[in-house]
Amino acid sequence: MNRSIRKVAVLGSGIMGSRIACHFANIGAEVILLDIAPRELTPEEAAKGLSLESPAVRNRIVNSSLDTAVKSNPSPIYSKSVLGKIKTGNFADDLPKIATCDWVIEVIIENLEIKKKLFDDVEKYRKAGSLITSNTSGIPIRMMSEGRSEDFQNNFCGTHFFNPPRYLRLLEIIPGPKTDPAVIEFLMHYGDVFLGKKTVLCKDTPAFIANRVGIYSIMALFHLVKNRDITIEEVDKLTGPIIGRPKSATFRTCDLVGLDTAVKVAKGIFDNCPNDERRELFELPDYISQMVANNMHGDKTGQGFYKKSKGPNGERQILGLDLKTLQYRPEQKSKYPVFDELKKYDDIPGRLKVLAQANDKFGDLFRHSFYGVFAYVSNRIPEIADDLYKIDWGMNAGFGWDLGPFQVWDILGVAETVANMEKEGYIPAPWIKEMLTAGNTSFYKINNGSKQYYDVTSKSYKTIHGSEGFILLDNLRDTNVIWKNVGTSLFDLGDGILNLEFQTKMNSIGAEVIEGVHKAIDLAEKEYRGLVIGNDGVNFSVGANLLMIYMLAVEQDWDELAMAVKTFQNTCMRLRYSSIPVVVAPHGFTFGGGCEMSLHADSIVAAAETYMGLVEFGVGVIPGGGGTKELTLRASDSFFEGDPEFPTLRKQFLTIGTAKVSTSAAEAFDIGFMRSGKDRIILNQERVIAEAKKTALQLAEAGYTQPASRKDIKVLGKSALGMIYAGAYAMFAGNYMSEHDKLIAEKLGWVMCGGDLSSPTLVSEQYLLDLECEAFLSLCGEKKTLERIQYMLQTGKPLRN
Repeated sequence: MNRSIRKVAVLGSGIMGSRIACHFANIGAEVILLDIAPRELTPEEAAKGLSLESPAVRNRIVNSSLDTAVKSNPSPIYSKSVLGKIKTGNFADDLPKIATCDWVIEVIIENLEIKKKLFDDVEKYRKAGSLITSNTSGIPIRMMSEGRSEDFQNNFCGTHFFNPPRYLRLLEIIPGPKTDPAVIEFLMHYGDVFLGKKTVLCKDTPAFIANRVGIYSIMALFHLVKNRDITIEEVDKLTGPIIGRPKSATFRTCDLVGLDTAVKVAKGIFDNCPNDERRELFELPDYISQMVANNMHGDKTGQGFYKKSKGPNGERQILGLDLKTLQYRPEQKSKYPVFDELKKYDDIPGRLKVLAQANDKFGDLFRHSFYGVFAYVSNRIPEIADDLYKIDWGMNAGFGWDLGPFQVWDILGVAETVANMEKEGYIPAPWIKEMLTAGNTSFYKINNGSKQYYDVTSKSYKTIHGSEGFILLDNLRDTNVIWKNVGTSLFDLGDGILNLEFQTKMNSIGAEVIEGVHKAIDLAEKEYRGLVIGNDGVNFSVGANLLMIYMLAVEQDWDELAMAVKTFQNTCMRLRYSSIPVVVAPHGFTFGGGCEMSLHADSIVAAAETYMGLVEFGVGVIPGGGGTKELTLRASDSFFEGDPEFPTLRKQFLTIGTAKVSTSAAEAFDIGFMRSGKDRIILNQERVIAEAKKTALQLAEAGYTQPASRKDIKVLGKSALGMIYAGAYAMFAGNYMSEHDKLIAEKLGWVMCGGDLSSPTLVSEQYLLDLECEAFLSLCGEKKTLERIQYMLQTGKPLRN
C-alpha cells in the first residue's frame, strides 16, 4: 500500500512519550498525545472546587508531562511554533480519535498485561491498515501481538527510540512474527529520511541490539573495576571523549540515565538469556546491589556515583563515590603519563593504539574491557543481528560511540588483537578465525567509494544496504581527492560537482581554509558545474582562527590584520558572486565565519541539528567577514514602503548584538540566517552532502546566472543610529551591559546604519564591508577585547568585562 504519515497518536506521555511526540511535531506531523485521566484531585484542584470531570483535571497528567518535556534542556523541539501540532487528551475520553491517525505508537509502562489491555482498546478504534508500534525496550514483540487480529499483527512491530529521541539518532525496528515486510521496509525508510534516524533492523531478542551490547559493556566494567586500584573519575576519563565516547563516559552516564534503569535492563537480559556465555556478568556486583538498596540511583535521587554538594564556603562541588567504602569524597583529578601522551593525538585511532600498548593500570583496564566486548559481539552474530555493521550502528547512534566495537577492532588490527585476546582468556566466535584463515583481515573495507562489511553468512564482503543515498567523504578519500592542503581537501563528487572539506581543529577558518575556498572556486569555474562546502566532522565550523587574530592584535600588526579581514570578506563575496552555484552544507556548530560563509552561499542545505550564529560579540568584536553587511542587506530587503523601517533593522541588530545562536536549523529560519525558497533542512545528517550535491546540480541545470554585486542597500543613517546609541546607553545605565558592551553595540550600529549619513541612503555592499572592517579593527585595538579573546582561547567560555 502507498503510505504517508500525516497524523500520529502517541499513547503515553512520560519521559519518552512526550519527547517522541515533540519530535514528530518537529518534522511537521500532527500529533495526538494521550495518557490516563487522574483518579484523584490535587489539593490545589480541590481548593478551586474542580471535579474529576473538569477538562483541566482530565488532561492534567498529559499536559504536565508535555510541559515538563518542553521546558527540559536540551529542548525536544526545533522551535516553539511546532507545539501547535500537538493536541493532548486522555485514554478515557479521547482514544477514539486514533481512528484519524496513520500511526499509533504505544509508550506506556513496561508491563505486558497493561500493554495488552491498552491494545484491546486500540483495536476497537484504529483504522484498518494503520501502523501500530511499541516503543518497548525489553518486552518481546511477539508476546504483545499474540491474540490480536490479522490486520493488527500485519501492521504491528517494535519501534524503539532512544532518549532523548530528538538527539540520539538510533531507531531500532523489530518485526513481529506476522509483520508485513512492506511495513518494515516503509519504517526503515521513513525513520531514515523523515525522522533523521539511523534505522537498524533488529531481531526480537532481549534488549535488542544496542542495549544488549551497551549494558554488557557497562556491567562488564562494573565487575572489572571491583578489585582494581582505580577511581570512578579515572574510569570516566578513560571511557569518555578520549576514546570517542560521550563526555558522560560510564559512571556519569549511569547517573544521568538512572542506575535503576541500567540494573533493570541487566536483570531482563540475565533472566531471558540463559544461553549467554557471559550471563554471569549481568548479575550485580555487591557494591552495585548496595547502591540500589541505598537508593543511590543517580541524578533522580540526588546521589549515585557522583553527588552535588556545597563546600565550606558555600561553593558548588562534585563529590565522587569510593567504590570500596561507598562513601563520598572530593572529586579526584588524575595525572598519569599516558594521559599526557594521548594529548599528542588529535585522532581517536591514534589514541586507541596508544592505550592498547600502555603498560599501566589504564592500559590493562582498556585491554580487558575491549577484549571482552570484542568476544561478546562476535558471539552475538547471528543471535541479535545477522550483519556486524548493525551492532556498530547501534552503538554509534544509540550510545554515542564514535566507533563501534568492530570498527575499533579493525583499528587495533583484527589478527593481532585476536592473538592478544586469547592470551588473556577472551575467545572470539569461530567465524572470526574462519574469516582470518580465508585471508580477510578486516571487518570493513572501501571499494569504489562504497563501504563494505564482511558478511558472516556468505563469507564475503557486501555493500551496506541502504547506503546508496549517502555521500560519506571518508569513503572517497583514497580515490576522489583532486587537491588538498594542510587544512582542506577537495573532492570530485561526480556529475561536475566538487566538495570542499575543512580539516582544521574544530574546522576553524584560517589561511589554509581561505586558500582552499579560492582553489575550489577556481577549479569549479574552469572545469566543473558547481561547488559544495561540507564535511563529516562533529561540527561544520567554529569560525575564524581566534589565536591568529589575537596574535596579530597583540603585536599591533594592523596592516596584516586588515589584510586578513579583507581577505576573508573577499572570500565570502566570491562565494556569493562566483560564476558557478555554491551550496554550503552546515551541521552542528556553525559559528562566526562558518555562519558568514553560509550566509553568502546560493543555497544552504543544513542538517536539522545545525546551531548557527554570529557570535563575535562574545569576544569583543562584530562580525568582520561580511556577516554585519549581510544582515544589514537582509534588513534592507525586508523594508516595506510606508512601514517603519527601524524595527526590522533593530531585529537584525539584536541578532548580532546578543550573539543569538539557533537551537536548530528550523530556528535558523526564524532568526533570518536561512531563507524560505532558497535554503532547506535535511533530517538525516548523513544525507546532507548528497542532498547539497543535488541542489548544486539543480541550480546548474536551471541555467545558473552569476549575480551582480548589490549597490541598492538602504541604510537609515543618523536617525536610526541615534536610537541605537540611546538604547545602548539605557542598557549600560541600567547595568544590563558593561561599558565595553556599549562600545561594541555602538560600533555595530555605526556599520548597520551606514555611518555618519544625515538621511536614509542607498549604498553598496563594498561600502558596508569597509565600515565593517574599520569597526572590527578598532575593536581589536581595545584592551578589553583582547582580554575577551584570551579568555575564550583559554576556557572556551565568553568573558563579560
